Amino acid sequence: MDILVKICGLSTPETLEAALGAGADFVGFVRYPKSPRHVSLDLGHKLSLQARGRARRVVLLVDPTDEAIAQAVEAINPDLIQLHGSESPQRVAEIRSMVKRPVMKAVGIAEPSDLQALTPYADGVDHILLDAKPPRTGQALPGGNGISFDWRLLDGLDRKLSFMLSGGLNPDNVAEAIRLTKPKAVDVSSGVESGPGLKDPARIEAFIRAARTAFAAARH
Repeated sequence: MDILVKICGLSTPETLEAALGAGADFVGFVRYPKSPRHVSLDLGHKLSLQARGRARRVVLLVDPTDEAIAQAVEAINPDLIQLHGSESPQRVAEIRSMVKRPVMKAVGIAEPSDLQALTPYADGVDHILLDAKPPRTGQALPGGNGISFDWRLLDGLDRKLSFMLSGGLNPDNVAEAIRLTKPKAVDVSSGVESGPGLKDPARIEAFIRAARTAFAAARH
């Protein structure tokens, strides 16, 4: 089975089509106004219709209210909810029960102790996404900052934990990331952009090709 590839932060029909045409398994739409990748409910609805039946649609939310969740679900009808804020395990469970569809929780990693945060979430979510912890500045976004963490931190990770790897991945380093961490899936956003929020079709294609090739090599 091929590794699963997620292209996140898509915000135009053209770049979404590039991701779909290149064979992305997941396509992500960001609902976070501070992000340059934020999409309105109307645009998210249109992009979701474009992707329906061609890839799994993911909506990314950051510490959402119940109302914000309901609006996103109604407009975008995602196959999966990605929570990328400081949501507690209890809040994640509430949201999962509310939406009655799969939920993925992003956890920031910067040092070994951060791995301890995975355990409380592991049994209550469908997917875990390991991302680089945002820099300690007021300008940093919860994700999509284009930085990676030390992948060697995952050497002691329980291999029963199925995770998606994110954080600073790009067409040039995704092969090494897959070789070192052996994830079940990889996720990219800023690493396939020509500028903040501006997806590059050529980089999307190159990333997906590199990920598939690396996974095939690791398997053999």
